[in-house]
Amino acid sequence: MISRRDMLKSGAALLLGGAAPDALSAALAARTQDPLPGPKGSRYNPVVTLNGSTLPWRMERGVKVFHLIAEPVQREFAPGMVVNCWGYNGQTPGPTIEAVEGDRVRILVTNKLPEHTTVHWHGIHLPNGMDGVGGLTQPPIPPGETFFYEFTLPRSGSFMYHPHADEMVQMALGMMGSFVVHPKRPEGPAIDRDYCIMLAEWAVEPGTMAPNPMVMTAFNTFSFNSRVFPGIDSMVARTGERVRIRLGNLSMDSHPIHLHGHTFYLVGTDGGWIPPSAQWPMTTVNVPPGTVQVIDFVAERPGDWAFHCHKSHHTMGPMGHSVPNMIGVRQGEALVQKINKLLPDYMVMGEKGMADMQQMSEMGMALPKNTLPMMTGQGPFGPMEMGGMFTVVKIRDDMAPGNYRDPGWYQHPKGTVSGPAQEEKT
Repeated sequence: MISRRDMLKSGAALLLGGAAPDALSAALAARTQDPLPGPKGSRYNPVVTLNGSTLPWRMERGVKVFHLIAEPVQREFAPGMVVNCWGYNGQTPGPTIEAVEGDRVRILVTNKLPEHTTVHWHGIHLPNGMDGVGGLTQPPIPPGETFFYEFTLPRSGSFMYHPHADEMVQMALGMMGSFVVHPKRPEGPAIDRDYCIMLAEWAVEPGTMAPNPMVMTAFNTFSFNSRVFPGIDSMVARTGERVRIRLGNLSMDSHPIHLHGHTFYLVGTDGGWIPPSAQWPMTTVNVPPGTVQVIDFVAERPGDWAFHCHKSHHTMGPMGHSVPNMIGVRQGEALVQKINKLLPDYMVMGEKGMADMQQMSEMGMALPKNTLPMMTGQGPFGPMEMGGMFTVVKIRDDMAPGNYRDPGWYQHPKGTVSGPAQEEKT
């Protein structure tokens, strides 16, 4: 084992292989190579982090060495909205850490934030002094310094990492990431596609770029991997493949995540794997704060299937929470003319519902700078009227194994799309 002094001297030079996160993500998305090796020849199918990347590592005297850099980052939530966040290695959530049960890992953490930080390895069994709680198990990492964490991974599972220092601010600004430990000897059916999603919620006032960490309940932006629909990638699969989705939640609220068209099973949490006898079929899984929920399903039916939080305000954009309720209010042309004398840009909206919000945005209605419409997204049949925690699972019969490219919209067989009913002639 090398000394702490030697580790700190290594510093930033241990961002392994020189692979930039974006380049690594692109290579992973298009990969066709064999799964990566683990201890004693074990192999695993790498995870795909939607709109993210996997942290590179190098082997040093039998230890896998990673390097995390805590720093301010800018994140494009969707075209038209860029947010000033804090994260790791230029992104939020930070890059996914992948290893194998039994690995010994060393994680160097360089602090480029304006204040101290730590990293807690959520759900991982390790020595107390490596647990990452500032003031309790370690001194905090001052700005400009590099600390190390080193431990052996005794069990496989789906975990997270995040600060345990000024949590309210640092986590609200986006400091979080997934930590996946693959089993040394996998049991059960093989997983063909493995996805990681971190759930988060933000308070970004319209016209601004900075999340407000003081907000406790009035969040107005909800994200998968710090992206919102339609700025989030789709998940893809070939018909018949077994798909795993690991859902981590470090937000203030629970999120009931629903998959259309399929039944899945809850197979694991951040506490460990669930025995098959204790699993049950579901179409919606609630993900409470501070937990990971792992679901598996077989992609049985081709199509474009919605995947979203079932709290309806969590699938809308940031304008929704300050719009007055005008449903059922008949404003009338005469009243509108009077209002226009004071407010020339005033438009009648919301009398019959909120769907016209998207129509107005498409017609060029002015929005505050750096702000998304409340409803957005175009589908093959018109406006989808969705935002926030929403994406699409695209299943195709002809999707090649290992291909993660978006196949475009589903081409429905003739006679299988809902349309106007025809009256029967008597």
